[in-house]
Amino acid sequence: MKHIKPGRGPSMMGGVVGICMIAFGIIWTVAAAQASPLFALFGVVWTCIAVMQTVYNFKNATNKNRYSSFDITDDTEEPDPLNEKYGNPLDTRKKTPDVNNRFCPYCGTPVEDDFEYCNNCGRKLP
Repeated sequence: MKHIKPGRGPSMMGGVVGICMIAFGIIWTVAAAQASPLFALFGVVWTCIAVMQTVYNFKNATNKNRYSSFDITDDTEEPDPLNEKYGNPLDTRKKTPDVNNRFCPYCGTPVEDDFEYCNNCGRKLP
């Protein structure tokens, strides 16, 4: 399985923006509480969402294994933390590439003997 993971820089920037969103939500809630309870409720919901987003972004920026945005890196390159935590219900047997063929072991595209990377999927050939 492959994963697309957000970079650590964008995740850190998301965390910093999340702190600004939390501050805005607190200021909004305090100011809106004097005017209308409905507006104050909006501020509380905003702040809660900002806290969750900030924690998620800082975990992605600082943890060894980041969470996937889309499931597309090999588990051998960097494991998916959710699979480690909850287990993988799918078949977890690793495919071992056959070195003696003239096809990419990952996508099946024909390759030349002197190719170091596959022309189709870009993976390093064994």
